[in-house]
Amino acid sequence: MSFSHFGLDKRLTTSLEHLGFEHPTPIQMETIPVAIAGKDILASSQTGSGKTMAFLLPIMQRLLRQKAFSKRDPRALILAPTRELAFQVYQDFKKLTGGTKLNASLIVGGESFNDQAKVLRKEPDIIIGTPGRMADHLEHRHIALHALEVLVLDEADRMLDLGFATALRHINKAADHRKRQTMLFSATIDDKAIKNLSVEVLQDAKRIEIGRSTDKHDNIQQTMYLSDSLDHKFKQLTALCNKPFEQMLVFTATKADTERLAALISETGIKASAIHGDLPQSVRNRSMDEFKRTVSKVLVATDIASRGLDIKHVSHVVNFDLPKHPEDYIHRIGRTGRAGKDGTAISLVSDKDWASLERIQLLLKSTFKFDAIEGFEANFRGIKPKKAALKKGNAQHKKFAKKKSTTKKAPTQSKPKTLNKSFVENIDVGHIPMKRKPKPAIKSDDS
Repeated sequence: MSFSHFGLDKRLTTSLEHLGFEHPTPIQMETIPVAIAGKDILASSQTGSGKTMAFLLPIMQRLLRQKAFSKRDPRALILAPTRELAFQVYQDFKKLTGGTKLNASLIVGGESFNDQAKVLRKEPDIIIGTPGRMADHLEHRHIALHALEVLVLDEADRMLDLGFATALRHINKAADHRKRQTMLFSATIDDKAIKNLSVEVLQDAKRIEIGRSTDKHDNIQQTMYLSDSLDHKFKQLTALCNKPFEQMLVFTATKADTERLAALISETGIKASAIHGDLPQSVRNRSMDEFKRTVSKVLVATDIASRGLDIKHVSHVVNFDLPKHPEDYIHRIGRTGRAGKDGTAISLVSDKDWASLERIQLLLKSTFKFDAIEGFEANFRGIKPKKAALKKGNAQHKKFAKKKSTTKKAPTQSKPKTLNKSFVENIDVGHIPMKRKPKPAIKSDDS
């Protein structure tokens, strides 16, 4: 099946051919016809499945073929959880606009608020942005969404995790057009928070689920190495950087470690850069641009780079620290092995990562085996589940004892009183036969 089967505008199919897209992916085959028909969508698919094109193509088809509700208001709004993901969607849109007059504006945090207000006054067809900054512009009345035709919530679960629930509800209320089409994409669609949000923003939505996020990535080789300490991890990472790789994405738990590790790798002669939420937007943009253009070979990042980013040449993903949330592990390793290529995901596991590892194994319903880097083997051998099992057993025992003590006993008849058995002749108490205690002798009056 080719993209021409969707009845897309010739300008769009020409752009797709120019970009080398021949056949739609499963999520695109399921989503595009439903979206073109104007129905609301609640969708989930594995990372790297081509989700962005699944909503961009129907939006552009609508804007090219249908008359706008309003001449001034934006026709489509696409929201993403991070600036980097919003920028990537914006770039994908620009690649498809050849031969069309459609225009889009990127509205994200970290950029000049006043400059963005001027851009919004130019009445763009599509706005691609982050929910926090869009809510701020709505609050200042720099934009109106009364005639919005399409609203897309990309990586909705991540937006809720980052605390954007209030901003999303504010935007939804401002764009409450009775003919509005809404598409919600999430890594999981059975989560309670996602269900609650979908009830608020969707109407008679078509549910589309192409593979679960926990399904095994056959083209990603996952390897675990045990580590003794932070210094030991530094040495192991340096050893990994000295082995052949195309590009490497390293994930850390803290913002400080991103810059520290990037400096450490750069000292080995490998160009590395860092990215985290506290860096100025210009620095973040430069780091991402250098990595995408393969100017830098290693990018050290927090989880802001774990969702949706499509970087072609990432052959290796390294979890310097395992994430607290097991779902983030899936998104992290999904930055490699994309578009049918093979990838390698490596995790360094110390005692501090052990609880995270157990949660990941529970989510994936699998148990990882450990390898070793020659010359950098660890003394740490993992934490045995004995203590956890003992605690669980004690908890269950206490629960049973408490339950047993609260049960009512059947009334019993009172037993007749008996003499103290220790003073009754020929009745055994323990193993020693006891005899009646002799009565004291009665003294006579003559004595």
